[in-house]
Amino acid sequence: MRLFLTLAFLVTPAMALANDGFGGLSATGLTFGQTDAVAMETEDLFIGIDRITVEYTFRNLTNADVTGEVIFPLPPIHVGYVLESDWNLPEDRDRPNLVNFTATVDGRPVTLTIDRIAVIEPPYDEARPLSAQYDTPGRDVTADLARLGLPLSLNPSTVTAAMDRLTDAQREEAAALGLADLSPGYFYPNWSIVLRYHWTQTFPAGQVTKISHAYENRSGGGIFGWSHPPEDYQQYAVDQYCIDEGTSKGLVKALMQTPEDGSEPYSMGLSWNIAYVLRTANSWAGPIGRFKLTIDKGDVRNILSLCANGIKKTGPTTFVMEKTDFTPLQDLQILIATPMRN
Repeated sequence: MRLFLTLAFLVTPAMALANDGFGGLSATGLTFGQTDAVAMETEDLFIGIDRITVEYTFRNLTNADVTGEVIFPLPPIHVGYVLESDWNLPEDRDRPNLVNFTATVDGRPVTLTIDRIAVIEPPYDEARPLSAQYDTPGRDVTADLARLGLPLSLNPSTVTAAMDRLTDAQREEAAALGLADLSPGYFYPNWSIVLRYHWTQTFPAGQVTKISHAYENRSGGGIFGWSHPPEDYQQYAVDQYCIDEGTSKGLVKALMQTPEDGSEPYSMGLSWNIAYVLRTANSWAGPIGRFKLTIDKGDVRNILSLCANGIKKTGPTTFVMEKTDFTPLQDLQILIATPMRN
């Protein structure tokens, strides 16, 4: 039996366009194209500001081996956004393993294949499921870029230099193919880069398989100001991160700035906006037998807020939520606000 597995990232392009923010990536876990053959018995998820790790225990419920391709794709990263905005990406944006992803199966490292392609994403649709950008990220234009001499790069200087080398005819062809917006003296790239890590995995009949993976957390964020009670324009954050009255007051206190010129104090800091898609776990057979989420906010002065029932503080910077027979009905949206550091 051969089935298809996916491990995917989310991207937040709107953050990339904000003047006071930077774009980034968020994540999800291993998924199976809907299956009754393999159950997720346990999931231990750790989310930190800089790193995410996940440990799973899977059980093949059948008397036949189940084999499929495990895939870990980053979401489409729009090259135009990267050229015009700050992004939480490594200094070497073209290193093959962009987020230093590693995986083990039953304690043994996995040899990964990493693909890099270019796509034209479909028009924005608020109703489009988040998973769609991984299953169907867009029209593959990798061959078109290669023919025009345009690189599969996320390095702004590399992309800009290649665009400058295009002839007028090549620019017109790129525009005709939907690769770019073109006007006199203006060439704006419309393609996105997708990186995919993958390996072939067999789940032996009736047996348990332990899979773990880890990677750099490259989430978005930026300047974050707060007031209590919240202003109308801050209501989106109240709703998205379930900021209650106590947390709201805590944000004001933690982020308070007292100007040296004697002007009125204000609350301003930085934020990390971490998204993690939990609902993909529902593609496995049945609910997650035992689920454990650990979040490390990184510093005792930082403020954490998210929508999660049953989360408890377990250390100076750590918080834990545990569930049994867990069927995720919503995804994680995590706010970590940090004071300005001198």
